[in-house]
Amino acid sequence: MQRIWELISAFFGGIVNVFERLVTQFFGSSNERLVKQYGKQVDEINSLEQRYESMSDTELADQTPKFKQRLAAGETLDQILFEAFAVCREAGRRFLGMRHYDVQLIGGMVLHEGKIAEMITGEGKTLVATLPAYLNALTSRGVHVVTVNDYLARRDMEWMAPLYQGLGLSVGAIQSNMDVRTRQAAYGCDITYGTNNEFGFDYLRDNMRPAAHGDDRFPKHLQQSQGKLFYAIVDEVD
Repeated sequence: MQRIWELISAFFGGIVNVFERLVTQFFGSSNERLVKQYGKQVDEINSLEQRYESMSDTELADQTPKFKQRLAAGETLDQILFEAFAVCREAGRRFLGMRHYDVQLIGGMVLHEGKIAEMITGEGKTLVATLPAYLNALTSRGVHVVTVNDYLARRDMEWMAPLYQGLGLSVGAIQSNMDVRTRQAAYGCDITYGTNNEFGFDYLRDNMRPAAHGDDRFPKHLQQSQGKLFYAIVDEVD
């Protein structure tokens, strides 16, 4: 009897496998469908490239306050994503000599959506992070980029700083040996690089401080450093 059930199970299991292969063959896997969807969005971003290439540095930087005004008027980040990514790409080309490839645009969209983007060493993870970092920094609520050590936090911040600063944003890096005032200044930037340890322990320390970030009724050492948390990009999340 047990043998019969094993044969029945194997038979129906085989049917299911064949069905899954047929569905994948005709419609593609879920990842393949996502990549096709992202490909259409990349085409939209690419169509804007010449518009921003023709702008002066000042005109390009002026796009940042314009994006912020549109957000304040009720538009969402997703509604300005194509234009913001195109502006960020042009800033990378102009201020870093590094133009985001199409696959990096896809990586940026994946990260913006809160998903995991698997990229091997050399595929430009540091540059990819600038896309969702710039987009989410337009909310003026702060963006944290989490790296694995102090050296990489400072290196990546200094490396990408010309892009952010060229678009009118401030950027800083948290280091383990910082005093309270310097640490608060780094957190006050639009985009802040640091390690998971520093971000984590600063969060715990903030919960023991009586004053909110920027509450000048209290001395600096009694004010929180981080402020409210909004959006983070985590390198080496695995």
